[in-house]
Amino acid sequence: MSLRVAIQMDPIESIDINGDSTFVLALEAQKRGYSLYHYLARHLTLNDGRVTARARPLTVRREAGNHFAFGPEEIVNLHDVDVVLMRQDPPFDMAYITATHILEHIHPRTLVVNDPAHVRNAPEKLFVTHFENVMPPTLITADMEEIKAFRAEHKDIIIKPIYGNGGAGVFHITPGDENLGALIELFTATSREPIMVQRYVPDVRKGDKRIILINGEAAGAINRVPAAGEARSNMHVGGRPEKTELTKREQEICEIIGPTLAKNGIVFAGIDVIGDYLTEINVTSPTGLQEVNRFNGVVLESQIWDAIEKRLP
Repeated sequence: MSLRVAIQMDPIESIDINGDSTFVLALEAQKRGYSLYHYLARHLTLNDGRVTARARPLTVRREAGNHFAFGPEEIVNLHDVDVVLMRQDPPFDMAYITATHILEHIHPRTLVVNDPAHVRNAPEKLFVTHFENVMPPTLITADMEEIKAFRAEHKDIIIKPIYGNGGAGVFHITPGDENLGALIELFTATSREPIMVQRYVPDVRKGDKRIILINGEAAGAINRVPAAGEARSNMHVGGRPEKTELTKREQEICEIIGPTLAKNGIVFAGIDVIGDYLTEINVTSPTGLQEVNRFNGVVLESQIWDAIEKRLP
């Protein structure tokens, strides 16, 4: 199968080729003989119903410092390509939301992965709230009195921005911590969005498990163990990846959410599980492929492209 694939992502110059999931998706596409184009979200244009991107033909190679090459820039009509990979990183802001609206004009005739309307309707921390019995006790509000009451009930809590990513702005507030009021004031002074408050799950010290789902089915996982003195397990803040297997509870969580992901055109998702609780469903630009591949001896990007091919019109 020969496909034309446009990849909407951040600058490819600065990616970590040993950790970036988009990079291995591009490598696998190239291996299959697909033609690749690279463009930035800001180079996406909607003009009288026609969606184009100022893009460049792309070739990739696993060679540090020389991992890509561009052809001459051209205006690519995205109605005429087969697949668009929407892979720019969050934040999930109005620019991100606008890109999903624009890409709706080409989907599904041009297959956008993941489905732009359902990406827009599934912000990581809010999407989880639509599933019963999977989350730790959770509050979403900007009301200080509600937050104080939640803390009085649960004592040990986590607070985080509702549209944050990568562990930024995540705070562990212990029962004796006097900084809650100041932190809430800081959050509300810099943003109009509500805040997510959750009961602290001590099992985070054992790790925050990233599970990859392809078409709604669990395909692999890694455990990310936080560094000493750190409540966050994100690898860019010092989390250590470890080989892992799915527990019965984690498999149950995947079975609860998987059918909805598949029905909504979420081909590639990454969920975060701490202990027995699901904390996030990542559908915007999930990561973790290379880490799972290394620990489990699999090639998840190949499975993702197989799933994409089956969805082509």
